[in-house]
Amino acid sequence: MNDPAIQPSPTISVVIPTLNEEGPVTAAIRSASQADEIVVVDGGSSDRTRAAAEESGARVLETAPSRGLQMAEGARVTRGDWIIFLHADTLLSDQACPYIRELDSAVMGGAFRLRFDSPQLTYRVLELVVRVRTRALRLPYGDQAMFCRRAAYDAAGGMPSFPVMEDVAFIRALGRTGALAFPAIDAVTSTRRYGRRGPIRSSMRNLWLLTRYFAGADTSDLARAYRL
Repeated sequence: MNDPAIQPSPTISVVIPTLNEEGPVTAAIRSASQADEIVVVDGGSSDRTRAAAEESGARVLETAPSRGLQMAEGARVTRGDWIIFLHADTLLSDQACPYIRELDSAVMGGAFRLRFDSPQLTYRVLELVVRVRTRALRLPYGDQAMFCRRAAYDAAGGMPSFPVMEDVAFIRALGRTGALAFPAIDAVTSTRRYGRRGPIRSSMRNLWLLTRYFAGADTSDLARAYRL
C-alpha cells in the first residue's frame, strides 16, 4: 500500500534546441541522463544532428530555426514538473537534477553556474563577471541551463519565440512569478562560439546587444548583428 505521506519525486524534462550540433549534442544528452524526458528540437540541421540525438535516446522534433521558437515547442510537448533548457554545447552536472528535485516550493526557477571548458585565465575572469551579473541583476543567460517549474513557465507566458534574447526576456518574466535560485552547481559550456572574436570581444558584443535589447531594438535585427 502506498503511504500518502510520501510524495512522488518531481519529474524533470530537458529541452535542447539544435542547429548543426552533430558533434556536441550526444554529450549534452548524456549529461542530462538523470532527467525523466529529453526532447531535442532541431531547427533544420544539414548534418546528422537529428540522427545523433535519436541514437542517444532523445525524442526529436523539427521546427523553423529560431532558438526561442525551438525551446517553446519543446516545452509544449514535454510533461515534466520541471523544465530545464539546455544548450547543445552545455553539459549538466550530475548534481543538477537531484538539486531541482529537492527545491523548496517557493522557488519557481533559476539557472546554474556558468563554467567554461577552457583552462585560460580570461575565461575564469568572465565566469566571475557572469556570477556577479547573475547574483546582482538576477540575469543569467541561456548557457547557464535555466530551469523552471511548469506552472511558473506557464505563468511567465512561456518562452518567447525570439531568435536571440529569448533567455533574457524569459528569465525576467520568470522572476516575476516568484523566487529564483542560482546554485553553485556548474553548467559547463564550450568556448567554441568565442573562437572567431575571442572571449573579450565576444563578451563586449553580447553586452552591446543586451543594451540594444533593453533600449527596444527588434530581436530580428539583433539576431542579424549576432551572426555577423
